[in-house]
Amino acid sequence: MKKLSWLLIIIVFIPLLSGCWNRRELNELAIVGGMAIDKTGNNYLITAQVIDPGEVSTNASGGGRAPVTTYSEKGKHIFEAIRRMTTTTPRKLYFSHLQMLIISEDVAKDGMNNTLDFLTRDPEFRKDFYIVVARDLKASQILKNLTSIEKIPAHKMHSSLETSEKAWAPTVAIQMDELISALTSDGNNPVLTGISIKGNVTEGQLLDNVERIEPHARLIYKNIAVFKKDKLIGWLNEKESKGYNYIKNNIVNTVGPIPCEKKGSLVVEINRSKTKVKGKVINGQPRIDIYVSSEGNIAEVSCQIDLMDPAAIKKIEKKTDKIGVDILTTSIAKAKKLEVDIYGFGEVIHRADPKAWKSLKKNWDQEFIQMPITIHSNFKIRRTGTVNQSFLKKE
Repeated sequence: MKKLSWLLIIIVFIPLLSGCWNRRELNELAIVGGMAIDKTGNNYLITAQVIDPGEVSTNASGGGRAPVTTYSEKGKHIFEAIRRMTTTTPRKLYFSHLQMLIISEDVAKDGMNNTLDFLTRDPEFRKDFYIVVARDLKASQILKNLTSIEKIPAHKMHSSLETSEKAWAPTVAIQMDELISALTSDGNNPVLTGISIKGNVTEGQLLDNVERIEPHARLIYKNIAVFKKDKLIGWLNEKESKGYNYIKNNIVNTVGPIPCEKKGSLVVEINRSKTKVKGKVINGQPRIDIYVSSEGNIAEVSCQIDLMDPAAIKKIEKKTDKIGVDILTTSIAKAKKLEVDIYGFGEVIHRADPKAWKSLKKNWDQEFIQMPITIHSNFKIRRTGTVNQSFLKKE
């Protein structure tokens, strides 16, 4: 009787143990690599970049088709527009492999809260895709630009953003979780990298764009967008964007020109940088100290200088410190002009003095504008390259 009871229990639970009850076959899905969100009147215009598996597979013979195709639909809500695409797409759109989300300036200026609510609520969207803002053109135009080397434009944008952030520094790769964290934090506001097209936008959508040595149009990352909560209020230029990344301790590697003593200049490569931000409150007034410690190499010399002379190296280090302080000061000045703390200084003050923060946070934007910020820079040259002296000195 006991064995029979166990047998009945097993029979009852067997249907519940099936792992394929909600399976979706690959040939039934349209894999989306990138998505663009524009505004048209009171509606959203959603554009999805769908990958053509036959054109991107390793053994593809080259059928003359584009590796991706785009579908667009309008709707009062984002989810409504996506579902309306099923009237034109041969398969249901699948967003779990989304790599890039491009938001237009119009959407960003109106506020992103409604957009982000859907993206965080829908379980099909993972949170590891990058978010950027289309500058000076529609977000859908970015998705329609065909790219060389990387067949899938969304993959190109993804890898290019990561490379630019690590090797050049005026860009920042922001994922969904980081954006939500900045939006919901007191004393901090989000930023996103801008993206644009260099060249002829219309011709960049043609297959001919990837068949030329010099394409008609290329995707290019352009500066950093500044938000006040969920609304776009301005842009940082290249210098200001680099200063932002220094303060946020995002610098992995970057380069910059340094003027020489007489004429000409040399290029310094920063390959190690560490930033610490400390805060304190004195007599009710918040203060911030920024400590930047970095190391680098002499990467290029275009002037007469004796790199074997320790005094000459010291002068280069002092000039690099001065230029570094100027980059950070310029970035902070722009943020104060926009009246928005994008560096998380408020969070630093909160950690330093929680009691004082309770009164400061009520009017933090004005406190940020008036707050004294002191920058301390310490740069050291570790190497001069594979040669000590440039042949220019001998000439």
